[in-house]
Formats: sequence, structure tokens, C-alpha cells
Amino acid sequence: MPEIGPEIGIGIVGGGYMGKAHAVAYAAVGAVFNTALRPRLEMVAASSAQSADRYRKAYGFARATGNWRELVADPAVGAVVIASPQSEHRAIAEAAFALGKPVFCEKPLGASLDDSRAMLAAATRAGAVNMVGFNYARTPATQFAKQLIESGEIGSVTWFRGEHTEDFMADPSSPATWRTEGMANGTMGDLAPHMIHCALALMGPVASLSAEVETVHRKRPSPEGLREVTNDDQAHMMCRFESGVMGHMHFSRIATGRKMGYAYEVHGTKGAIRFDQEDQNALWLYRSDEPADRRGFRKILTGPDHPDYLPFCQGPGHGTGYQDQIIIEARDFLEAIAGRNTGAATFHDGMMVNQIVAAALASAAQKRWITVSTL
Repeated sequence: MPEIGPEIGIGIVGGGYMGKAHAVAYAAVGAVFNTALRPRLEMVAASSAQSADRYRKAYGFARATGNWRELVADPAVGAVVIASPQSEHRAIAEAAFALGKPVFCEKPLGASLDDSRAMLAAATRAGAVNMVGFNYARTPATQFAKQLIESGEIGSVTWFRGEHTEDFMADPSSPATWRTEGMANGTMGDLAPHMIHCALALMGPVASLSAEVETVHRKRPSPEGLREVTNDDQAHMMCRFESGVMGHMHFSRIATGRKMGYAYEVHGTKGAIRFDQEDQNALWLYRSDEPADRRGFRKILTGPDHPDYLPFCQGPGHGTGYQDQIIIEARDFLEAIAGRNTGAATFHDGMMVNQIVAAALASAAQKRWITVSTL
């Protein structure tokens, strides 16, 4: 039995969808990865003391509070996980960094580009560990895709296509909710950051882009009658990476039939890669050096020989799931606090994603190509 390392108290702000996912991840990560630093579910904060206490009982935290400032200031909380609305990200992060505490923040990083720049500046001043939750880039298959690209397996890259498409708002009769109010909750604020980060992780920085952003269903029913939708349903953009490679990305919350359409294709001079998150345990690889009568995309099932798979399962093809991505993120955060680099996204990456989102919105408004660095 391996020796258990020192503990660190984890405080999570927010107990909803992602708050639960992070609580489960920190309860499991020590056993899955045998981390040197062992997390302890110390405190959870929510919008009220009553809801926080419900989360405490459900997830196994030692304590609960209805005031996130109390959580951040508590000396038993050694690291802060932000899983609350984007509008709160900046204040929570700045308060934690002022105390020198490591911060993990769910994407997007703040509610605006200004927020993310301020958060990055606060992290830099504090010299504190910081990380952003782009979990889909940490699947074994996508980590393997990155290895294939960087090793030259598919030659010099010539083209990238990515999408993040879902259909949770495809029905025009679906009622207005918080998701239909404010650009931070629209498709460019909610879905696009994941695929933009994927593009940056696989392809490097974006130099310039041209985008279109639109709201298809402009009004949605509410108890008070039809309500105006104040954010976007879908968008697409052409881009040129700093490497010179061309690319295209598409984002939608009204893509009928798509449930988790985080998908990409990367074409090179010697081969190509194809991936779809709806089949997250498979990567499709095409190699040009195979005999002509055998050329074609072949499905590679992830297994123990691929990054971060073996700690979950010894059987190839048995697969990992969504919650496992969050456990990998928890491992990344703990490793960073312990002084090791896992290659996970930092606040700088989150800020760069927000910069591209801002550039895309500016391009759509001005109907022209935008040089990203001018923002």
C-alpha cells in the first residue's frame, strides 16, 4: 500500500452541476492517481447557507457557508475551486490570490476579456498556481492526438476544422432562461471557448480571424409572454494560425441532433486525425504511407498505452467518461500545487481564449478580418 502524502483543504465555490463534478473528482483523485498531495473536502459555498449545507451533506464536505468570502479567507482552505457563474469569477479569484492561494476556475475565465486579464494579472502578482477548466482537452484521445501532431506523425499540418455543437436550445418553443440572457451565457461565451482552447492546444496561437455570429430564435416563451433573446445561438469563423495554417470553427446550441459535438479534424502532408467527443474513447487516424488498397481512416480505441487512461482501467477499449476528465483536471491542479507541470490550461490560456472570443465578436460586428493581437 503506497504511503499517503500531506493533505490540502479544498474549498469549492458553487455546488451545482460543476460544483458536484469537482467535489466527486477531489474525493476520488487521490485513489485514482495516488497523488502525492491528498485533497480534503473542507468547505463548500453556495448562494445561501441552506443550499450550501445541502451540498455539504450530499458531497461530504466538512463545512458549508453561504458566503464565498468566508470560504476564501478560511485558513483550512488551502486551494480554491471556482464553479460559480462567470460574473463572480474575478472577485473570488482576486480575493484568493491576495492570500496567496492556488485557484482553479471553470471556463470561461470571468465574464469578459477585461476580467480574464485582471485575473491573470492578480495570479502573476501573487505567484500563485492557477488553472482553467478546459476538461475536454484532457481526454486520453485528445492528449494522444496532440502527441501525434507534435511528433510529426501526420506530417506538416495544412488544415484544422473544429466545432462545438449541441442542441439544447434547438427547439424554438424552449422557454427563455438565464442561458438566453447576456453574451457571457450565449454560444460564444459558453460553448465556443472549449473548441477555441482545443485549437490553441493542438495548433498554437491564432493570428487573425473573420467571424459571423447570429441569433436564430430571437424570442422565446416565458410566463410573462415572449421574451427577447439577448445572446447568440450560433457562430462560425475562418482563422489563420500564427503557423500559417488555415482553419475553420463552428459553434452552435441549436444544432439539432448534436449532444456533445466537440469534434475536430487535423489534416497534414502525411496523414490526418479525426475526433468526436460523442465517441470520446476513439481517435481516427489516416496514414498516407499505407498501401493504396488499404488507405482509410482507422479507429484507434484508447487503452492503457494512451495518456491518463491506465489509472482508471487496465482494459483497452473499456473507456473513460466525463467525470474522469474532471478527475484528470483535479490531478493536474494538485500536481501544479506540488510544483509539477502537467501541461494543463492556465489563466494565460483562458485569457487567450477570451481574446479570440472578443476578436470574433468584433469581426462579426465590423464585418471584417480582425488581427487578434490588436485587442
